[in-house]
Amino acid sequence: MHNQIAPHGGELVNRTLTGEKRDFWIKKAKELPSVIVDNSILSDIDMIACGAMSPIEGFMCRDDYNHVIEHMRLTSGLPWSLPIILGVSPDQADEFDVDAQIALKDEKENLVAVLHLQEKYIVNKEREAAFVYKTKNTDHPGVDYLMNKRGDVLLGGDIDVINAPHRSKFNEYRLTPLETRHEFEQRGWSKIVAFQTKRPIHRTHEYIQKCALEICDGLLIHPLVCETEENNVPADVRMKSYNALIENYFPENRVVLSVFPSAVKYAGPREAVFHAIVHKNYGCTHFIVGRDHAGVKNYYGTYDAQEIFKEFGSHEMEITPLLFENMVYCKKCGSIVSQKTCAHSIDEHIYYTDTQIFEMLNKEEPLTEEFTRPEIAEILMNSVK
Repeated sequence: MHNQIAPHGGELVNRTLTGEKRDFWIKKAKELPSVIVDNSILSDIDMIACGAMSPIEGFMCRDDYNHVIEHMRLTSGLPWSLPIILGVSPDQADEFDVDAQIALKDEKENLVAVLHLQEKYIVNKEREAAFVYKTKNTDHPGVDYLMNKRGDVLLGGDIDVINAPHRSKFNEYRLTPLETRHEFEQRGWSKIVAFQTKRPIHRTHEYIQKCALEICDGLLIHPLVCETEENNVPADVRMKSYNALIENYFPENRVVLSVFPSAVKYAGPREAVFHAIVHKNYGCTHFIVGRDHAGVKNYYGTYDAQEIFKEFGSHEMEITPLLFENMVYCKKCGSIVSQKTCAHSIDEHIYYTDTQIFEMLNKEEPLTEEFTRPEIAEILMNSVK
């Protein structure tokens, strides 16, 4: 992999079983105790399997968990901002012996992976909420999941993935880190910027991406297509809008579109760091962090997700965060601007909140060209009709 950024920790993890080993564990799993895991954990399994979460090889044991919670680092000292953990009820945990194996299954009881259990431990959930989410309020969706949906006993250990979690949509866009790295190499790119999103791309996003392309060889647009909060545009509509933008407004062969298999973590600034690290594993050298990246309601400040990167040394992350201010359309400038580039008052600025966009779509009001390209406006309008 000539000129490519090294994966986080130096090596791309692969926890997917093949051949005789896979056949052995398929047979063995029929005798094993099992845990049914939800979609969020399935996404983690998917990401661990393909190396997107390198160097993570399974669910964290106590020492790594505590280091990540308190210091945003693994016990090795390597930056890592979010705990990757599997929780079960105390009654269920009692059924499992340390140093034994557990079959992990999806909600339809399909076998997905085997966990090699190294440790069972109980944590202080309120402490975790305070460190990771900066709040203990269960109105926060991350805290709600932690306090009310996640089991109280954590199971730590490496996993071997037998059947990657089944995904019914967008399979032609599902590229593993190995595949994106190969794609970048084939295109001769050495500087690649990632843009992660769960929204349709509007003019300010497009402007930021094109600014980044001025200093990079290529762009990875990496949308989340998992279940997200209400009032979001459906993933299939968003994928159409991304393709329309790429086809009509970007040079040929400067953009790769691939879906990002992560679940939404609702962790605000810490999730921004997580996204940067994971995109390093996909082969990206730069990562766009805009206003309120991975924001959750009003829990975090506009630029908290940018400030958090100051907690790491300049060479620790290796991937370079590209920090962009709040962008708006200025009527007087006739272009996308920020406070850094525009001298005019906010009366001249056009900026739509997500709520306003959904209201306009629901009322079938046209989305203006200051907000989005006409091809994308048409796709969005047709989706509500």
